[in-house]
Amino acid sequence: MQTKAAVLWEPNAPWAVETIELDPPKHDEVLVELHASGICHSDEHLVTRDMPFRIPCIGGHEGAGVVREVGAHVSWLKPGDHVVFGFMPSCGRCPSCSTGHQSLCDLGAKLYSGRHISDDGYRHHAKGEDISTACLIGSFAHHTVVNEASVIKIDNHYPLDRACLLGCGFVTGWGSAVYAAQVRPGDAVVVAGVGGIGGAAIQGAKLAGAKVIVAIEPVETKKDKVLELGATHVATSWQEAPAVVAEATWDRGADVFICAMGVGDGKLVKKALRMTAKRGTLVVTNIHPATETSIDVNLMDLTLTEKRIIGTLYGSGNPRADIPKLLELSSVGQVDLDIMVSRTYPLDDINDAFDDLRAGTNLRGVLRYPAADAAA
Repeated sequence: MQTKAAVLWEPNAPWAVETIELDPPKHDEVLVELHASGICHSDEHLVTRDMPFRIPCIGGHEGAGVVREVGAHVSWLKPGDHVVFGFMPSCGRCPSCSTGHQSLCDLGAKLYSGRHISDDGYRHHAKGEDISTACLIGSFAHHTVVNEASVIKIDNHYPLDRACLLGCGFVTGWGSAVYAAQVRPGDAVVVAGVGGIGGAAIQGAKLAGAKVIVAIEPVETKKDKVLELGATHVATSWQEAPAVVAEATWDRGADVFICAMGVGDGKLVKKALRMTAKRGTLVVTNIHPATETSIDVNLMDLTLTEKRIIGTLYGSGNPRADIPKLLELSSVGQVDLDIMVSRTYPLDDINDAFDDLRAGTNLRGVLRYPAADAAA
């Protein structure tokens, strides 16, 4: 079939929206009609080559839609089912999946290749070339074919232009606070960078019972929104942040510091640790350039204060459990997905959406597709 998609043909170039050829799903695959896709900074890392996905590539990994066709061996999905893509596939059988760590599934080793799980082939084609897909998904498209390992079924009543956020950013941020950092009632938390991930981290910290939540966010126009998310204090720069954190925590420092900036910077790790309390935890959630291999840390301070630096992927969450759970929490008002969506765009305006991402004006921009309007 033919469909529309946004393709990155070369590094640091605009997204090209064009017609592609899409093969039918093979035995363990699913054809999905996309209704919405979040604009995540990880797709900007694809553009800048901080993350070395194979190109040409259809971007997008934070999507939701409706199943239109299933392969012969897919027994648990049927046409008409509503689904969210998990940017990390989960096989359910590898050591990580079987011990409750789906975010570290062994299938993740295939993500950068953009090749399909079952046969290392391609289902997407344009201009006579095979096209890879970001995170084996390619949600910057009106339709895509993915392996069943990347699909999570949800109840049909949830709005797909909100559910799509759970494919990556919201679970990543929320889980960074709740799972990776294990925020406890009364904790002091700092979240650096309030976009889709940082906003969800604030919500997770608030729900977990944090007493103080300091947001470091340089975009002044976001301040009211940051406070609405649940932050108790806002610092507008890393220079201002130490004084704000000291005042908010009575000079004790943060029990948890979550790095959620669009692009990680090893030089900021030392500054973050200085704002972290004794026995506190620094959570590195954001992506650093693949070529960055060093950080600036006072190792004696790390030892003498028993601070911890940990990484987290997908917020250390389990997509098959956490996506339905967070949708349920949204239904009862314990998390707010609506506040996270700053603006929606048609696929043709994808480059405008990325301009807004680079400017930091959105918590999350969302691509909304014709299928969503037809279903409304």
